[in-house]
Amino acid sequence: MKTLTFRAAALAGLVAVTPLVAQAEDTTLTVGMSGGYFPFTFVRQDVLQGFEVDVMNAVGEEAGLEIEFETMSFSGLIGALDAGRIDTIANQITITPEREAKFAFTQAYVFDGAQVVTRDGNTDVTGVEDLRGKTVAVNLGSNFEQLLNDLPYADEVNIKTYESNIEQDTALGRVDAFVMDRVSSAQLIKESPLPLQLAGQPFSEIRNALPFRDDAEGRALRDQVDAALTTLRDNGTLTEISVKWFGTDITSNAAE
Repeated sequence: MKTLTFRAAALAGLVAVTPLVAQAEDTTLTVGMSGGYFPFTFVRQDVLQGFEVDVMNAVGEEAGLEIEFETMSFSGLIGALDAGRIDTIANQITITPEREAKFAFTQAYVFDGAQVVTRDGNTDVTGVEDLRGKTVAVNLGSNFEQLLNDLPYADEVNIKTYESNIEQDTALGRVDAFVMDRVSSAQLIKESPLPLQLAGQPFSEIRNALPFRDDAEGRALRDQVDAALTTLRDNGTLTEISVKWFGTDITSNAAE
């Protein structure tokens, strides 16, 4: 698959923050993302943008790193990280026990929930408890497939995986519902002309963080990025970026 490279310096509307360290050396952090998950990472008028882009640009400024973005299909991101083609992934990567056993994660910087979405007017599916006997779409490689498989009635749910465009097939009635994170679902419904609606409340907490390879180099990069995230959280930059894209702060855990 063709890969597009976007350099952070070329992007408009970067968040201005004070560098944590002087950029004495040109150290590049290569960040993988799909560029197709509005409003976290997407391309509009040939410009890569979104919440994740702004966060990583702010991290680069704070940590003294040049951020280089590599876009590819979401399902290929983990393999690219494993192979060393990218240093981390900024694409709503959920912390799971399986991933924690394999990668070195930063602190969580997004707190969200899994959300069922249906065609507008659908009264058969009013929440996750109504997915028995239904066909449900999820993005290929996402954690939402596993969340559905963890349901006590998972054997009664027909899961269909997509590389993209799960919302179109739901709106057209080809599937009964799709599952995505709540904030993306709400923004998608707000921006899209497709007849969609949220079905019920979120059914699982999601914590997103940045994964790095679990070796000496990867852990060192993780620590550098994690320190920058702490500063950006403390000085309000993460909140500012979140409010810009979502109108609310999804970067702090209200339960804590």
